[in-house]
Amino acid sequence: MDFQSNIIQDSGPMDNLEKQLICPICLEIFSKPVVILPCQHNLCRKCANDVFQAANPYYSSRGTNITGGRFRCPSCRHEVVLDRHGVYGLQRNLLVENIIDIYKQESSSPRPIKTKAEQPMCVEHEDEKINIYCLTCKVPTCSMCKVFGAHKNCEVSPLQNVYQKQKTELSDGIAAMVAGNERIQAILTQMESTCKAIEENSTRQKQLLGEKFDGLYALLEEKKGELLARISVEQDTKVAFVRGLSQKYREQLESSSALMQTAISSMDEPGEASFLLNAKELLKEMSNATRQNAAERVEPGYESMDHFTLDTQEVEELLSAIDFGIDDDEDFEEGDEEEDLGEETERPAGGEQ
Repeated sequence: MDFQSNIIQDSGPMDNLEKQLICPICLEIFSKPVVILPCQHNLCRKCANDVFQAANPYYSSRGTNITGGRFRCPSCRHEVVLDRHGVYGLQRNLLVENIIDIYKQESSSPRPIKTKAEQPMCVEHEDEKINIYCLTCKVPTCSMCKVFGAHKNCEVSPLQNVYQKQKTELSDGIAAMVAGNERIQAILTQMESTCKAIEENSTRQKQLLGEKFDGLYALLEEKKGELLARISVEQDTKVAFVRGLSQKYREQLESSSALMQTAISSMDEPGEASFLLNAKELLKEMSNATRQNAAERVEPGYESMDHFTLDTQEVEELLSAIDFGIDDDEDFEEGDEEEDLGEETERPAGGEQ
């Protein structure tokens, strides 16, 4: 076997990685800062700004009065809408910038050249260098192991071929990880938007809930005023009635006292004839006054206001059961009504038979 490729360079995998780091505008490796578009594609900030300025010629600087702007992604033609900060409002892709730094360090550093003297020696055959790869056992080995040793029945391949293959696989894996990280970053951005939407929706629902309860408070206050007014009306009516009766009894008392005083005065009349002239009329008036004692009275319990007692137990239970959504009992009642309607529809008209 001729293994002239013992001097191995890593240009193939690095070239594959470099392809993933090329800006679609300037066709050079991304220059920092790198911005990530909403469609998850990357651009140099300068290139993004050039595209933005070309699509928005009246947007001259960050201090302009024009708010926002838009342009299309050069990779997928997705429309990118910017706020008043323009390109400076886009997020930097720090992950791609870190990968670019690593790539540049690897590209600028001298690559180690593996010569024949640097190759490791076989453990079984100390004088033989490891120069082939056992595909069956998936381990590097030497030619003597293939001819006489443990790998004589195995399938082998030149070390360089396997080396280049695995380097390419590793480079492709790095590129896949970069794409996967970009997808994760897109998911994180979406989750942040979801959290913001949840907070906004919660604030709106709290406001609506507060308005509902404010309406209930207003309704209760209105009902409270109405019931208090009814109590006040009956209070005034009853008090007026009792005070009217009191006035009648006062007048009757005054009249009776005056009549009694007249009767007492008549008792002092010196002559019998004079006394008898007034006695008959006094006796008649006193008889009438006695019969007036049976005037209207306030019945027992008239002062009670217990009939205005308010039973709020049912309302309290309803208020304590207030919750979001439709009550299960209402769903159950609606379901029963639908079943009853269905039975009435399917039941034949017996009266016509």
